[in-house]
Amino acid sequence: MPTPLRLGIAGLGTVGTGVVKIVQRHADLLESRCGRRVDIIAVSARTRDKDRGVRLGDYEWEDDPVALARRDDIDVFLELIGGSEGSAKAAVEAALESGKDVVTANKALLALHGQALAETAEANGKVIRFEAAVAGGIPVIKSLTESLAGNEIKRVIGVMNGTCNYILTRMQDASLPYEDVFDEALKLGFLEADPTLDVGGIDAGHKLALLASIAFGTQVNFADMEIEGIEQIRIEDIEQAADMGYRIKLLGVAQLTARGLEQRMSPCLVPATSPLGLLDGATNMVVLEGDSVGTISLRGAGAGEGPTASAVMGDVADLARGFRLPTFGQPAESLRAEQPASSATPAPFYLRMTLRDRPGALAKIATALGEAGISIDRMRQYSHSASDAPVLIVTHKAQRRDLSLAIEGMKATGVLVGDPVAIRIEDL
Repeated sequence: MPTPLRLGIAGLGTVGTGVVKIVQRHADLLESRCGRRVDIIAVSARTRDKDRGVRLGDYEWEDDPVALARRDDIDVFLELIGGSEGSAKAAVEAALESGKDVVTANKALLALHGQALAETAEANGKVIRFEAAVAGGIPVIKSLTESLAGNEIKRVIGVMNGTCNYILTRMQDASLPYEDVFDEALKLGFLEADPTLDVGGIDAGHKLALLASIAFGTQVNFADMEIEGIEQIRIEDIEQAADMGYRIKLLGVAQLTARGLEQRMSPCLVPATSPLGLLDGATNMVVLEGDSVGTISLRGAGAGEGPTASAVMGDVADLARGFRLPTFGQPAESLRAEQPASSATPAPFYLRMTLRDRPGALAKIATALGEAGISIDRMRQYSHSASDAPVLIVTHKAQRRDLSLAIEGMKATGVLVGDPVAIRIEDL
């Protein structure tokens, strides 16, 4: 009879307790699908006496996750603590060095230390699995490493932070300002302890860096990613984008170009009728473009107890079956240290600004754009007060650096009230 796969779980928050529930509820189902039992041997968390709504009395307890990682009676260490440093990193390193495979939901840890950890895993003949770290319950890593292994991936694009998508969707549907919806999301518990990880685009950037590594065979390079959050998006942008047939999304895009590896996470306008434009609430979507398969869209819950624990258990089941792959889909030593792109792919841009209601003001703005080599595709002027005139401009394709020069030229004209808002329009 096959020996059970023995788990040690560090971290009993939302995801950790979700994993315990699945193992307890579906023990027989897991055994029939994996060909062996999956047993929890020991657990670790900050406090023992907290009521987590799940039975833990059958398991050994370790106060120190590093001690748990080193136990001789576990085969797989589940790191569900979170954070890029401290106990999470130390415990994963200890597990690998002690001959344990690792399953984690920790995108920050892998985005910052993925290459070194992958090398440690392979040096010890072990693997790190992290489906739950990217897009929750969506099997995007499995799709890239297995189903699409015969494809050259051209582009990865997607909405990878459910909180930001909730905020932008709620702003549009309820005509509420950003500050009101942010407070609402905070009260609902949607935001990280440090909200800037969500609304600043950092959380989603971690996920994109991991997907880019797998898709393009490159070393994880979060440090050189272009990141812009949604803090500057106003209800006017939401409404005026809708007026033109677009919706605003925090969009991640990664592609390997002749200029280098392009990775950017920023608010973008996407067609309202596109799959990404129709994505509402806290849902995630990742679109993969392969040379043979074409375009594939993966959509689902990007966070939460059930979806994330489901992804963790998918990795556990693969290990129980004996299915093993290198951390990023190919040996760590073969991953290239690709240079970041010298510039982003040109795109049209949405520009919102307020002009002083003076003769020739609009002409000065057009001149500033023209001097930077940027042409205007369309322009709208909305109802205005006696002194100020809101103006909306959509440019033809341009480089972001040229647009920045144009904006500096606009500021020098003296006809602007405040700074312009510039948002990329993404070609889907």
